[in-house]
Amino acid sequence: MTAAPDNILVDHAEISDEELMEIGLILSMWRNFKMSVYKDKCMKRRVSIRMRSTRCRDAAEYCNLLRQSPLELDLLQKALTIHVSQFFRNPSMFDKLRTEVLPELFGACAAGEADALRICCLGCAGGEEPFSLAILLREHFSREMRTVQTFIQGTDIDAETLRLAQQGEYMEDRLKEVSAELRVRYFRPSGARSRLVPEIRQMVTFLQGDITATAMYAPSNLVLCRNTLIYFTRPDQEKILNGVADILPAGGILVLGKSETLVGDVRRRFEAICPVERIYRRI
Repeated sequence: MTAAPDNILVDHAEISDEELMEIGLILSMWRNFKMSVYKDKCMKRRVSIRMRSTRCRDAAEYCNLLRQSPLELDLLQKALTIHVSQFFRNPSMFDKLRTEVLPELFGACAAGEADALRICCLGCAGGEEPFSLAILLREHFSREMRTVQTFIQGTDIDAETLRLAQQGEYMEDRLKEVSAELRVRYFRPSGARSRLVPEIRQMVTFLQGDITATAMYAPSNLVLCRNTLIYFTRPDQEKILNGVADILPAGGILVLGKSETLVGDVRRRFEAICPVERIYRRI
C-alpha cells in the first residue's frame, strides 16, 4: 500500500454515505459491530481521524486496509465508541444524588419496597462513573449499606476498555474533581497513575455489551446513561430509553447527560425531578 503524502488530509465531509456504509459492513462482518445505530456525522468524523492516522488517500484505500488488518479494525472500533470521562464529572449532579436521590432510594429499600439497591452505568467507558458512585456510597452511606445490599454495574461495548477499568488505574487528567482528602483515602500511587484501593474496586462489576441490546439490561433502581445518547440516532435513543424504563420500577431513577433529554413516547414514562441535572423518576 502506498502511503499518502503528509500534506493530504482526509476530511469527514469527503466520506460519502455509500463509503460509510461499506465501512460499516466490514465492521459488521468482522467485529459484529453495528455502525448504523450511531449518528453519521459523528461516525464520519471519527473514521476520518483513523484515515488520516493511516495516511490512506480515500475511503476505498481505507476499506482495503480494514480487510487486511485486524489491528486497524480494532483501532477503528475503539475510535468509534470511545467516550472520554473523569471522576465526579458534573459535580453538581453527584451532589444531587447524595442529598436527594440516594437517601430516597435507600429509604425505599429499608421500607421493603426493594430487596436491594441496584445501580447501572450504561456506557461506562473506563469506569470513572461507577467508581465515583462507589466512593460516594462509601463516604456517605456506609451505615445504609450495612442493612441494604448494594450493587453497582458498569457496561460498555469495548472489552479492552473494560479490562483497563477493572484495574482501576487512572492518569491525573481523570482525577481533576477528586478532592485531596478522597485521593488520600481511596487512591494509591502506581507509577504515573493512581490506583483505586481494593475496597472500591470490589464494589463495581463490569459487563461487556452493546447498549442497543436492551434485552441485556438488568433490573435496576438507578440508571445513569450520561453523555452516551448523543452519539446515537433518534430511533435508537428511543429504544435505549424504553429499555431503561422497562427495567426501572415505579419510583426508579434515570440520569442523563447535561446535553441529553427524553425523546419520543418514552417521555410519558418519566417525570422530571431535577431538569437542570437531567434526573427523571419512572412513573
